[in-house]
Amino acid sequence: MTLFPELSVSILDADLLSLKDSLSVLEKTRVVGSIHLDVMDGHFVPNLTLGPKVAKDLKAHTSLPISAHLMVSNPDPLLEPFAQAGVSAISVHQEACPHLHRTLSTIHALGLKAGVALNPATPVCTLEEVLPVVDSVLIMSVNPGFGGQGFIPEMLEKIQKLKRLLKGTPRPIRVAVDGGIKATNAPEVLKAGADALIVGSSLFAANLPLAGALETFEEVFRRIGNHEP
Repeated sequence: MTLFPELSVSILDADLLSLKDSLSVLEKTRVVGSIHLDVMDGHFVPNLTLGPKVAKDLKAHTSLPISAHLMVSNPDPLLEPFAQAGVSAISVHQEACPHLHRTLSTIHALGLKAGVALNPATPVCTLEEVLPVVDSVLIMSVNPGFGGQGFIPEMLEKIQKLKRLLKGTPRPIRVAVDGGIKATNAPEVLKAGADALIVGSSLFAANLPLAGALETFEEVFRRIGNHEP
């Protein structure tokens, strides 16, 4: 049984040559609910990362659901390739989608969960008209493009604003937070209203083995008492 809220583990800073072993460790802990795949095009953000082939390879070696976060200038041509690769959810950036409603609807038509990511400077009110076709909102708590950045503290208030906006929705919409999440600041991010924490560098760049780093987050979730019995 996975704890709730949950960790979604970004492999951006993982050692790709040891990724199969890392997946085995991730599957053994209750705190991990999904794998987070950061897809960057070197244009929308200043980095170039992973594509559908990596998602397909991950799918062959893990039972954990895989979510693709498309930090790209034109996500529409990538939706079907990632769906065919076996991901269960795709998040696109509000800032990159001139026809956001259509893009989200296309993700649903492919049988996937549809998410919207917001850069730190983008207000949550820009999502009001598309909430009926949104399954999750991803608050970026760093400026996207690189792992290992520090959490922007003003994003705590932004999470709270989003939670207030979502109170009027007829169905639950998941709130995820991505960037600079560590065991030390996770409690305040969860208390602000996050349902999921995207964690990468604080796991893979930690001084602890991966299993030990995961245990620190599981202890955080237990300590705040916000988990399923």
